[in-house]
Amino acid sequence: MGNLGSTPDTTPSPVDVVVVGAGQAGLSAAYHLRRTGLVPDRDFVVLDRSPRPGGAWQFRWLTLTYGKVHGMHALPGMELTGAASDRPSSEVIGEYFAAYERAFALGVRRPVAVEAVRDGEEGRLLIETSAGRWASRALINATGTWDRPFWPRYPGQDSFQGRQLHTAQYRGPAEFTGLRVLVVGGGASGTQHLMELAPYAAATYWVTRRPPVFVEEPFDAEAGRSAVALVEERVRAGLPPRSVVSVTGLPLTDAVKAARASGVLDRLPMFDRITPQGVIWQDGRKVEVDVILWATGFRAVIDHLAPLKLRHPGGGIRMVGTRTAADPRVHLVGYGPSASTIGANRAGRAAVRDIHRLLSGELTSV
Repeated sequence: MGNLGSTPDTTPSPVDVVVVGAGQAGLSAAYHLRRTGLVPDRDFVVLDRSPRPGGAWQFRWLTLTYGKVHGMHALPGMELTGAASDRPSSEVIGEYFAAYERAFALGVRRPVAVEAVRDGEEGRLLIETSAGRWASRALINATGTWDRPFWPRYPGQDSFQGRQLHTAQYRGPAEFTGLRVLVVGGGASGTQHLMELAPYAAATYWVTRRPPVFVEEPFDAEAGRSAVALVEERVRAGLPPRSVVSVTGLPLTDAVKAARASGVLDRLPMFDRITPQGVIWQDGRKVEVDVILWATGFRAVIDHLAPLKLRHPGGGIRMVGTRTAADPRVHLVGYGPSASTIGANRAGRAAVRDIHRLLSGELTSV
């Protein structure tokens, strides 16, 4: 006689650590967990919502070649060598991450979406996902920002009759052939878009909230530490993090110099409202465009942590190193000062060192 009345077992699987996200920060953390003696898929699990290895890189536009990538830092324990500079970065880094996962047998589970993290029983965290539940003694959250593009709101935005898209939806310049394109945003993505679009578009325009800062000096280790310190100061105070790039300025490469000389990177101040045909400034100046491309960055993907009530009154999550001040079981890597690739590596190592202390009883959990 069949067991028709049974219900599926919903008991969460116990593990020491759950790593959420398998981009640079998540893989670095998994590597260091393994080095401490924890066994993948037994003592810790790595969950990734993406369909394949590569983190956010797998979604970048094909014309963003590896040679155009600023400062892709190798993962710990395995260098990225021999990559052709003219290959899409999405392919190069996707293959590298896949090889890394195999080399260290990290057992990444995908696609798995983490829906909520809440307090569980016996001092553990309950991680609810599309593939089941885990009861974990600690959590390393490495979800990055790609899944949460930031769209500013401006008066008249819904009246625009052309196309609006975000960097997250950009797939290359060819589809904008013969069109007038307005790029909004003063970061690296905005300048890359403009330089790519210029040979194809009928006209390009660039607007930013603040005048861009171009930096000719090499971005050395000391400059990197200074930039990270400025971002770290914000998260220690519980303020929403700014990107590391926002405090480093834009590198003045030969390509950027040429684009400035040709007028492609002539910047306009931020417009006041959007019209059906384009944008308008307070002084009456108008620009008619067919496309508005929002290169306005991303925000941290942390909504699944909401049940833990980690947010500070300042609007961000107050941090002590990689650890959240409100809950020492929870670490954020690839967040704020560790959002750069080299910062993600260091954060992964630091988080694991802290978690090792927690698991061995040197740190109090909650």
